[in-house]
Amino acid sequence: MNTPDQHHFPTISDTTTLPAIVDRATWQAELDTLRVREKAHTREGDAIAAARRRLPMVEVDSSVKVIGPHGPITLLSVFEGRRLLIVYYHMWHTGQPASAQCEGCTFSTTHINELSYLHSRDVTYATFCEGPYEESVRYRDFMGWNIPWYSAQDAASALLAEFGRLVCYLRHGDRVFETYWTTGRGNEVMAPSFGLLDLTVYGRQETWEDSPAGWPQLWGKNTSEPNSFRVHGRPISQWSRLAAGRSDDLGLEATVTAPNGNPNQP
Repeated sequence: MNTPDQHHFPTISDTTTLPAIVDRATWQAELDTLRVREKAHTREGDAIAAARRRLPMVEVDSSVKVIGPHGPITLLSVFEGRRLLIVYYHMWHTGQPASAQCEGCTFSTTHINELSYLHSRDVTYATFCEGPYEESVRYRDFMGWNIPWYSAQDAASALLAEFGRLVCYLRHGDRVFETYWTTGRGNEVMAPSFGLLDLTVYGRQETWEDSPAGWPQLWGKNTSEPNSFRVHGRPISQWSRLAAGRSDDLGLEATVTAPNGNPNQP
């Protein structure tokens, strides 16, 4: 099976435009100027978080049921006895193979590995998937995720849920309240890869970024790859799972076979 690894991803040419070369004192002066803006940005983020903590909240039905490994379970039970709950609403394309599943949700969820720090703050983290449980949990297992996984296929309307976003809940006794939810790029808090890329000289290498002329922008509209999350017909992080020998069979009735005859590669 041809499973592209890092050597098959787009690479930056050695002839790419470079930043100006200066002496260390000049470089440090420029960095110090930027650092003032960075610190202001950090303090503004703290102020926004403080305002977020002062938002009012709205009650939701704690008896709404999602489907987990042991069948239906109430929203209240998803808290696992903790006071707070963060839910990522994962998009799903029912009946489609693993290669066709949402690359953005895959990208975000792949970064969620360690929950003990959240638990130490009395916070439970869970994924509510848009698709059926048995089908979607096979995807979770293929990806090697260990996060609590539920199907919200029949509960989305009751929860007023839109998939592809984070929602925060608070439990007070047996009552549940919605306190916050994200829009647009709000989900970027899930993905430290973005923050790390932003520190590099070439950034995320996406076409929308404000970069100097000649900077590589290999990802996005009108480039060889349609977005930052998919390469060679699959969400990027799937390739390492295939290379490790994991099966991406979601238990569908019919196997989708690519033109080259490989059922695992589009």
